[in-house]
Amino acid sequence: MSKQETTYLTPEGNSRLKAELEDLKGSQRDDLAKRLRSAIQMGDLSENADYHKAKEDQAFLEGRIQELQYILSKAVIIEDDGKPKNVVTVGAYVTIQEEDFPPETYHVVGAKEADPRNGKISHASPIGSALLDHRVNDEVEADAPGGKLKLKILKIK
Repeated sequence: MSKQETTYLTPEGNSRLKAELEDLKGSQRDDLAKRLRSAIQMGDLSENADYHKAKEDQAFLEGRIQELQYILSKAVIIEDDGKPKNVVTVGAYVTIQEEDFPPETYHVVGAKEADPRNGKISHASPIGSALLDHRVNDEVEADAPGGKLKLKILKIK
């Protein structure tokens, strides 16, 4: 698996995906089976909108189950070993500052867990990839959609 294809997950993200998978394979799959049985009992499947909707939902559900199984089977879990970090890696908390703006702290995570509004940026994002392998006091340039950003790394945890 190449570096680009590697799926990084925090322990929390791993747990969340496992819980979603169990829910999909359990209660959601059971509920969908009941909907399908009910729609089939109505007869004439060619014009039965409930049946067609349930089949579409089933295809989506099974696709999501396969996707989650694949992700979880190939995932690299990022553990916080408690040791000080010298360079930015996946799993690090990084405090950065752009020019005269206030400092911001981000958790560098895998793409499946990225949530920039909540301080989680993907290692593959423009800012995340620009920060990787750099040290405190390094200045990096990120090619963001709005243009180039000059960022200074203030702290790595």
